Amino acid sequence: MRSALFHCQQAAEKSLKAFLTWHQRPFPKTHDLRVLSGPCSEVDASLEAAVAPALALTRFAVAMRYPGEAEYPSIGEVREWRVIARAIFDAVGSRLPRETRP
Repeated sequence: MRSALFHCQQAAEKSLKAFLTWHQRPFPKTHDLRVLSGPCSEVDASLEAAVAPALALTRFAVAMRYPGEAEYPSIGEVREWRVIARAIFDAVGSRLPRETRP
């Protein structure tokens, strides 16, 4: 379950980076969704509504990836974060040409 939250964070992060790459916008080497959301909003301010709920996913970039002190999430929490990560993926996908989507 812990790794599922890491993958939710990664899905959100990679979606934002794909959006910036498509628009030929540079971005820093970071897992911080707040940092990545700024340049995305400069390109398309309407993306903020999908990104805002996911900003807290940043904490799972490292915390859930490695064994240690991080708590174990419930299945309900994982499902909630998955919905949020999927919303970013879908929001970005809807703003890119159809041929870029899986």
